[in-house]
Amino acid sequence: MTPASRYDVFARAERLARAAGRSRSEVYSAILREYVAPHEPDDVTEAVNRVIEDLTKKAQPRGSPV
Repeated sequence: MTPASRYDVFARAERLARAAGRSRSEVYSAILREYVAPHEPDDVTEAVNRVIEDLTKKAQPRGSPV
C-alpha cells in the first residue's frame, strides 16, 4: 500500500465518522469487528459440536466402534 493510498483510507474513514456523527474510534472499532469476526472460530458452533460429540459417545454401547 502506498503512502497516498493509506492517507486516502484514513481520510475516507474520517469522512465516514463525521457523516455518521461518530468518533474515529467508534468507526475503527466497528471496522475491526467486521474484519475480525470471519477470522475467529465460531464459539457457538464449537460448543454445539462438543455437546453432540459427548452425546454420541454416551449413546454408543461400550466397545462398539464409533
